[in-house]
Amino acid sequence: MNSTICYIEKEGKYLMLHRTKKKNDINEGKWLGIGGKFEDKESPEDCIIREVKEETGLTLNSVKLRGILTFINTICETEYIYVFTSNDFIGNVIECNEGDLQWIDKDKITSLNLWEGDKIFIEEIKEDSPFFTIKYVYDGDTLLSYELKEY
Repeated sequence: MNSTICYIEKEGKYLMLHRTKKKNDINEGKWLGIGGKFEDKESPEDCIIREVKEETGLTLNSVKLRGILTFINTICETEYIYVFTSNDFIGNVIECNEGDLQWIDKDKITSLNLWEGDKIFIEEIKEDSPFFTIKYVYDGDTLLSYELKEY
């Protein structure tokens, strides 16, 4: 499965989604960037622009591909996640049907209830690191191992 996630930045904050509204959600209770699964014939850029518009009401004018995650978990199929950032957008944030949207100070993100591996790549994007790939192996919520490569 392929999906996207975007960390939208404004005034030293990222727009984060607290996943509280979906049934049977592997991400329930966790804080995530904005994103979702590919639709047929979408590129990663098409997907993230559509997902951000649907979930936040914001229109991204440009995005930067920062990395690709391989998310392996004993409780779901393997997922390949394209990680984007953007600080170039227009519009106003709307209510999201998947949870609550909130602008969070970048320095406070890693204190939220995140997937443990998210803390690793969030540091990569906060520090403006080079393009990266990370392979995560989870058993449920427990991070068993990861392998980070920078290019």
